[in-house]
Amino acid sequence: MNDHLSPLLTPEGRALLDEVRGTAPADELAVATRLRREHPAELVSAALGQARLRQRAAAKFGAADADRMFFTPNGVEQSTRASVATYRAQRLKALGVTSVADLCCGIGGDAIALARAGIRVLAVDRDPVTAATARANADALGLAGLIEVREADVQEVDTAGHDAVFVDPARRGGRGRVFDPEAYSPPLSWAVETARAARTAALKIAPGIPHEAVPADAEAEWISDAGDVKEAVLWFGTGAPGAVRATLLPGPRTLLGRGLPDPAVRPVGRYLYEPDGAVIRAHLVAEVAEELTGGLIDPTIAYVTADTLRTTAYATPYEITDELPFNVKKLKALLREREVGNLTVKKRGSAVEPEELRRKALPKPQGRNAATVFLTRVAGAPAMLLGRPARP
Repeated sequence: MNDHLSPLLTPEGRALLDEVRGTAPADELAVATRLRREHPAELVSAALGQARLRQRAAAKFGAADADRMFFTPNGVEQSTRASVATYRAQRLKALGVTSVADLCCGIGGDAIALARAGIRVLAVDRDPVTAATARANADALGLAGLIEVREADVQEVDTAGHDAVFVDPARRGGRGRVFDPEAYSPPLSWAVETARAARTAALKIAPGIPHEAVPADAEAEWISDAGDVKEAVLWFGTGAPGAVRATLLPGPRTLLGRGLPDPAVRPVGRYLYEPDGAVIRAHLVAEVAEELTGGLIDPTIAYVTADTLRTTAYATPYEITDELPFNVKKLKALLREREVGNLTVKKRGSAVEPEELRRKALPKPQGRNAATVFLTRVAGAPAMLLGRPARP
């Protein structure tokens, strides 16, 4: 195993990590040159590399935790955002779970959230470096008493002694992201069978999973954080087989599916609502449209339009001032007339790239006003909708 971690766990390594904390990329060469006069070159390189990873990880884990934790490049990229892991851990706790087998635990992000919720965790990963990193993180955060890290093949681990199973299959291969659930490692079919054998289970999957691939006996939940869709989870043992929900963080705010038919298509009203990505992925736009007494601008586009402004947690409202067919020259003239110097471009159902349109429509931003333009389709025809964020 390529062990860059062990030297960093020594007193010398920990002191060096403290010294290089927050080093800016532009200063790394000078810092490395200075430190190599008193420390081994490999240790200095390892400390600076870990400092870079900690800076990247702060967005997911928060600076306070990231500055104490240890990371691998893949671990930073693939680990669950702390807010999402915390939400999931709290939901498991509410289901009465006291112990979890965390399979494919990675660097331990989910195990940390589970342990902080008071849940005992068996964290399993077959990669030696990854397992060692998860163990170091449990120690660093004072959670070693609740987290047992085991280096093993998850398909050979007995989970019978645990209340619940959490599986986060690897969704990246040698050529990048894997989209076929059966190409996950381990395959989704194995994870589902393992989940069915447990009292309670949660399987983390890609948010783009086709709805037809969701097992009929699972509850499917799509989760977003600050508007960004982060993951989907298949839940077993919640007492709600077949249920569909979209959960928005922070909050949490959860929208439950009610099996509503697709909303009717209607003309563009005064307001346009952009549903949260988790709502769209969960196919719950109809539930939002009913809440807003609105309809769709096109049968294939997930924008809801209405004549009145209402507050909803599940969509962002915009006041539409102009509707015009797709025409860059007309848009450019309109922006000049409205003295727009700050243009936000959003698209849904359009092949035009936002940055390309912004360059053409606003080549020399000088106006004092801001606007948002939606590149989309209205009743099947390419259209541009100009507006601004609406405040109830």
